[in-house]
Amino acid sequence: MKKRKKIFKIVFLLLVIIYVGYILISQQKILNEYKADTEKYALQIKDAQENKKELESFKENVGSVEYIEGIAREKLGMYLPNERVYIDVSK
Repeated sequence: MKKRKKIFKIVFLLLVIIYVGYILISQQKILNEYKADTEKYALQIKDAQENKKELESFKENVGSVEYIEGIAREKLGMYLPNERVYIDVSK
């Protein structure tokens, strides 16, 4: 009788240890996934911040005379009076 109780206790203890080990391993996998997601989102935030800075600098330059002249030259083919324009014929 005592032997059965001892075997039952050992089996129960082994089952508990196996269960706790399984839980720890599965939680570690979940934590690793969360860490990877956190790193991914941190990179997205960094990219968005850099994009925001570029857009802010673009916003500041949109009203400047240099920007307007540049757009008029590139998109509209307009030039200032008495400005020499060289056309590359090889293109």
